Amino acid sequence: MDSHAFLENPEKHKLQHVYILHGEEEFLKRQVLSALRARVLESAENAFGLNPYSGDKAQFAEVNDELQTLPFLGPRRLVVVENADPFVMLFRASLEKYVEQPVSTGVLVLDVKTWPASTRLAKMVPGAGTIVCKSPPAYKLPEWCVRWASSRHGKQLTAEAAQLLVDLVGPDMGQLDQELLKLAIYVGTAKRIDNEDVDKLVGSSRGQSMWKIFDAIGAGQISQALVILDRLFDQGEEPMRILGAFSMQLRRLAQAARLSQGQPLSVAMDRAGVPPFARNGCEQQLRHLGRRRLDRLYDWLVETDLGLKGSSQLPPRTLLERLVAQLARRA
Repeated sequence: MDSHAFLENPEKHKLQHVYILHGEEEFLKRQVLSALRARVLESAENAFGLNPYSGDKAQFAEVNDELQTLPFLGPRRLVVVENADPFVMLFRASLEKYVEQPVSTGVLVLDVKTWPASTRLAKMVPGAGTIVCKSPPAYKLPEWCVRWASSRHGKQLTAEAAQLLVDLVGPDMGQLDQELLKLAIYVGTAKRIDNEDVDKLVGSSRGQSMWKIFDAIGAGQISQALVILDRLFDQGEEPMRILGAFSMQLRRLAQAARLSQGQPLSVAMDRAGVPPFARNGCEQQLRHLGRRRLDRLYDWLVETDLGLKGSSQLPPRTLLERLVAQLARRA
């Protein structure tokens, strides 16, 4: 089951004895776990009956004992094994036996990064108990923001405002959730969140710096782009979040360049999701980069992403400075 479908209405899904939360999006895992906590323990705030374990230290015997012991103040226990990949690998046979005959006194949640569907254990867990926690594609994030603002905050987020929010914040779902909460508080009793609200509340922070970096890149001003990047680091921005915002714009540029072959650039930018206020800057960046560098954008993004995750011995700051220099230098 997809986590987005589950979170739309957790109450309508039959409670399972075993849940598998797999994928890389920690924000969605936290949301699913909170919903399960409310279902299993009858309150999202109830700490009685919640038993977390670390997957690299937990033993199946103690987890099993916990599942079979009724809590004092609740109908059942919720036992969560976090980072459970090593736990699953070590106790696969025991887990298979448990899934065959689960107990009614507890619900087991395994939080894993990978979950191959071909294994016997994966096939034994019902589809309703296997919840995929993956971020939607970048082009669908504005649509997710609209739904999230409505379901969580009772606010109508306009499509234009949602696109601007994603452009300013980047693809981090946890950060988008925080900004939506701030926006909901900011507009107060108003039912609608408009472009102007996002611009006033969110646009004055990191997003403005990101647009300024790309303006400098489009003008071929390496030193100016690096100064703005250094300012972001000095303000405590995390390298992966900076790269996430970079990735959003660079993928959009690459897509617009590809789509522009055979159709007007304005149409290509529209299909690539370039917001109206950014069209002039985008066109200038496309001209500055040229076909040769536009064809290499995905490769540079992957190289920088892997480097930030440990494949390079260079510091994160240096890796991002190198990327900016590659983009901003004049052809």
